[in-house]
Amino acid sequence: MRPGPHRRGALALLAGGAAAACTPRREGETVLRFWAMGNEGGTVGQLMPEFERRNPGVRVEVQPLPWTAAHEKLLTAYAGASLPDVSQIGNTWVAELTAIGALSPTPPEAADLLTDQFPAVLETNQIAGRAMTTPWYVDTRLLFYRKDLLARAGFDAPPQDWAEWKRAMHGVKRAAGGDNYAILLPLNEFEQLLTFGLQIEEPLLRDRNTRGNFSNPGFVAALAFYRSLFAEQLAPLASAAQISNVWTEFARGYFSFYFSGPWSVGDFRSRLPAAFQPNWATAGVPGPNGLGASAPGGSSLAVFKSSPHQDAAWALVRYLSEPAVQARFNTIVGDLPARQSAWDIAQVERDPMLAPFRGQLERAKAVPKVPEWERIVTEMQIVAERMVRGEYAPETAAAEIDRRADRLLEKRRWMMEQGRAV
Repeated sequence: MRPGPHRRGALALLAGGAAAACTPRREGETVLRFWAMGNEGGTVGQLMPEFERRNPGVRVEVQPLPWTAAHEKLLTAYAGASLPDVSQIGNTWVAELTAIGALSPTPPEAADLLTDQFPAVLETNQIAGRAMTTPWYVDTRLLFYRKDLLARAGFDAPPQDWAEWKRAMHGVKRAAGGDNYAILLPLNEFEQLLTFGLQIEEPLLRDRNTRGNFSNPGFVAALAFYRSLFAEQLAPLASAAQISNVWTEFARGYFSFYFSGPWSVGDFRSRLPAAFQPNWATAGVPGPNGLGASAPGGSSLAVFKSSPHQDAAWALVRYLSEPAVQARFNTIVGDLPARQSAWDIAQVERDPMLAPFRGQLERAKAVPKVPEWERIVTEMQIVAERMVRGEYAPETAAAEIDRRADRLLEKRRWMMEQGRAV
């Protein structure tokens, strides 16, 4: 999953990382290089003194990176044989880094790190049934909604299925009045349509993930529901760039439902006036027949095969995976812990805006684990926009997404035919 807006790094983080890297190495000392992105890169250093106290002779150099540059930097470092020992990575990168042979799989002695996890998040870290990385923090998307407008529309609780949600959206559009809408579905983002698509029983790829499966009846129904929100003027024909800022438009009633992740909780609290705070809340994603799924997100900890310090690297992963350490990190940076027991230690669910994320994570479904996945969903979004604008019917749009996915997966099919694992 793509990182949220709060993950974007800054030049100050890079400067701090450069300074840390200049610390002279003491004789006989093992220095672990750890790359971390965004807010985590600037804050995880606060956890290192305790790790170094427990592991005499080991020092961790944290190199902060901006999320916008991290993926390319990792691939460049792999090509140049200069990967760090450990790195934070986006969990949608696991398949790609596994395919090129960069990752050191979880050793048997670290298998206990894979317990106490959200199943779908853990699945995203596994390739062919083997854990290649370790979940560090988690997120997913659910609904942010206007409690006050929903109540004015006659609903005393958030909707739980598509039919009720459609009625609620028409109601809040009437309650908001004017030229306002019910929901924001930016046409240049794939995450919202992907969420609708995850409600179906059929997988999104078929034949061992070598062909698209978007023409199945369930996904066609999801496309039809998505298109209807624009056709019935419940969602504006707009990209994210056309929205001045989400919190202001949400507060003025331009839309009343919004898909986002835990990073938006802090934004809404800090950027909206105190008097407005009782008017919004979070809720699980409606599905066709009740609360439904979403894609698991967050970041994972990767140990690279090229590291000469495997034992020390896995000791660092073990330390950062401890529930008490993850709970402490939650208080420092606000990330939702990967270990479920850390939620209890940090008392995350005492926050009513964060509590629904636990249920949503328990209902999450892993997306296909192929290196081409982000390109496939980008093509899905492009076709869906053309559908919304009238170029395709849902059935023809689904067939076009399959055609584009099949083209992107051509090399994968060839490798499968040659008996080569991918």
